[in-house]
Amino acid sequence: MYIDAVTVQHAVLGMTPPEFFQLAGHPLRWQLLAELAKSDRTVHELTGLVGEAQNLVSYHLGKLREAGLVSTRRSSADGRDAYYAADLTRISELLSATAGALHPGLCCTPPSGGSDRPATVRVLFLCTGNSARSQMAEALTRERSGGAVQASSAGSNPKPLHPNAIRVMRDEHGIDLADHQSKHLSVFADERFDWVISLCDRVREVCPEFPGDPETIHWSIPDPAAGQADDEASYPAFQHTAAELETRIGFLLAVLTNGTPVA
Repeated sequence: MYIDAVTVQHAVLGMTPPEFFQLAGHPLRWQLLAELAKSDRTVHELTGLVGEAQNLVSYHLGKLREAGLVSTRRSSADGRDAYYAADLTRISELLSATAGALHPGLCCTPPSGGSDRPATVRVLFLCTGNSARSQMAEALTRERSGGAVQASSAGSNPKPLHPNAIRVMRDEHGIDLADHQSKHLSVFADERFDWVISLCDRVREVCPEFPGDPETIHWSIPDPAAGQADDEASYPAFQHTAAELETRIGFLLAVLTNGTPVA
């Protein structure tokens, strides 16, 4: 029996094109996906953005979560809240498979970093300690953008760079962080950035306003060092964090280097 490649891809993704269209094409669900594609959000924030009741928003978020299009995790700043995030990789794969099912020439390529665009974009990454997440995000953005994006990082309560941040970036991403220094976010208080991206829930609560009205988004990423007895035990968490940052930054760079508006 002949099985075409598109059929195999649908089996792997667990959803056929009509199912994906039916799920994501609902007006409210599409609106929720659009908001979550920009920034991780709590249910309370989403209800305000889409102008619908919380029970209705929660219902549709549940549908999106069941399909693996969004994920959720408890806030590290307030355990009563949960942050929802869009799985842009899965959505990209489903969109590509759906286009390919209609016509092979419509298949799209997932976003990737790098561009010949001459204008330099300034991005500031923030977390609490500036010891891991924001440092890795800064380094990945600089490296993957090929100089098109000028990235910086800082923290609300700086700590020395974590050894595992240095290790995972060196051994698995080919980037040397050994000379990086942690900085307080006040260092950049008077500087202008195009984008300010908070990477932990706590720093989001204390993030100051920066000059020039930069685009502000939030990625709710757990502290890879939290709750671990030693560096060796926490290393897999650092691997996971670096991989998540690499994915998110790939999609971010598709926006920053191609001039595609977020909203």
